[in-house]
Amino acid sequence: MLESAFAAPPKTAATPPPAARHFANLGQYYPHRKWAMMLGLMLAMSLVLSFTFCSECPLLSEDFLVTFGYNFCYTTGLWLANGFPSEWLNRRVDWTLHPFRRFLITLLLSVVMSLLVILLVTGGFLVFYHHRPLSSLTWRPFVIPLLITVVVSLFMHSRSFLMGWREAAIRVERVEKENAVARLDSLRRQVDPHFLFNSLNALTSLIEDHDPARATRFVRQLAQVYRYVLDSQEQEVVPLREEMRFVESYVYLQQTRLGEGLQVDISLPPAADLDALLVPPLAVQLLLENALKHNATSQRDPLRLSLTLDVAARQLVVRNALRYRRVPDGESTGLGLANLQARYQFLTSQPVLIEKTETEFIVTLPLLELT
Repeated sequence: MLESAFAAPPKTAATPPPAARHFANLGQYYPHRKWAMMLGLMLAMSLVLSFTFCSECPLLSEDFLVTFGYNFCYTTGLWLANGFPSEWLNRRVDWTLHPFRRFLITLLLSVVMSLLVILLVTGGFLVFYHHRPLSSLTWRPFVIPLLITVVVSLFMHSRSFLMGWREAAIRVERVEKENAVARLDSLRRQVDPHFLFNSLNALTSLIEDHDPARATRFVRQLAQVYRYVLDSQEQEVVPLREEMRFVESYVYLQQTRLGEGLQVDISLPPAADLDALLVPPLAVQLLLENALKHNATSQRDPLRLSLTLDVAARQLVVRNALRYRRVPDGESTGLGLANLQARYQFLTSQPVLIEKTETEFIVTLPLLELT
């Protein structure tokens, strides 16, 4: 049918795509939460520094142990002071929106937290081990640790940002590949033999029944359906009003073919501004087509579908009764809903909600707005 005849997954100003939103949380690229690995690294660094600064000290001597404890407190404290504040910043200042401001805030926070750690460690050893007053503390012990901290901090932030950028690029490439697959499938299915065959059979019946008025209207509605498919091919999103006009034409064709076997209830608030609400083209039609494809229709037990617009929640709910039928091989690819969900993931953070009960299949489409 028309299942895959939609444009490639688009981008819109309504919501930034996942690739951009992904940069807002780069905390996963900071290794501070890998406790075992990082503590082992801190121990190794402390031992190396201890052997460097106390190379003449016996291994278990007091001087060596004090030097090791001093270095371990430094490395561990600076690790914690730079790791968790960075994660806290990731939730509040987006790299992509304010990169320069984020860089300055990160650098300032790193310096302040590092100074506090250096003050606590140096002051603690000075008072509790060397038994000297805190007033004897000078600026010299701060210089080298602070320089090392700034260099390491800049390296970690650069690494996390570049890794996030790389993953975003991979995600965009994957989406573009899905776009290409969807576009190929769209071209292949634009004039689907099943839909066109069924429509032509219905038109033939109208002509044979000598009903020229209905036959003329049927042809016009069929032309409107295919005109919309072609016009929306390159569009990212369309106003809900246009989509619903297309849905009405599509429903008319199906009801003409199926008669009383199909009952569709479309509930749209009369005061709703359908031009301000957006959907991916053919999204609603896809749900109706799936319902017709996977459910049986009959005059005695008609297939009931309903479309309900919730303006306050910015949602369109499509329901259909369950009347299972066996789908012939090759008629369904099983990718319709998956492709629709992928398109929405590229447009908005709001998911397509799919619910299945014993009697109904319900899909809730989020409606987008231009901002």
